[in-house]
Amino acid sequence: MSRRFILSIETLSRLGGVSAVVLLIIAMVVMCQMILMRYLFRAPTIWQTEVVVFAATAAIFIGAPYVLMKKGHVGVDVIELMMSSPNRRRMQCLGAVLGLIFCLLMSVASGIYVYEAWEGGWTTPTIAAIPLWIPATPMLVGFGLLCLQYVVELMKLIRPELSIPEPQNAEAEKNETTLQSHQNLGEVR
Repeated sequence: MSRRFILSIETLSRLGGVSAVVLLIIAMVVMCQMILMRYLFRAPTIWQTEVVVFAATAAIFIGAPYVLMKKGHVGVDVIELMMSSPNRRRMQCLGAVLGLIFCLLMSVASGIYVYEAWEGGWTTPTIAAIPLWIPATPMLVGFGLLCLQYVVELMKLIRPELSIPEPQNAEAEKNETTLQSHQNLGEVR
């Protein structure tokens, strides 16, 4: 049951990562179209700026669980590396719990904002007048998925046997081969 839960949440996180890539591609294409319309054809642009900003912002929130799953966040781990393995795991658990609390609070706040934007009929103050619940929903979805991914990370920290090993990709094998060749070169000298 636990492995199935972990696998399903990590699948959702991967789907979020793919969605973030698609959103960034959309933002890039619309940005190029906007530049062409504005500077080549001297035509006004109405909706493009908002689409680019909202798509890029949505990519950040929806892609965040994938980044957490891949441990792709920026961090300073000097103190963590100096700790013993049990203390390192405790520190990682504390960080995951604090991250989960923050994401839960942000999920609630995002949910309230989306609801109020929906009920109040809030729109952007531009000519396009895009309903604000549309760009706010990815924030709610992203924080919700981030909460679930933090739960998965905690489960894997508490019970390491639940971790699903990832297959090594060609890049990791290449780096390992390069490291071994450098070590062998050092032995020859």
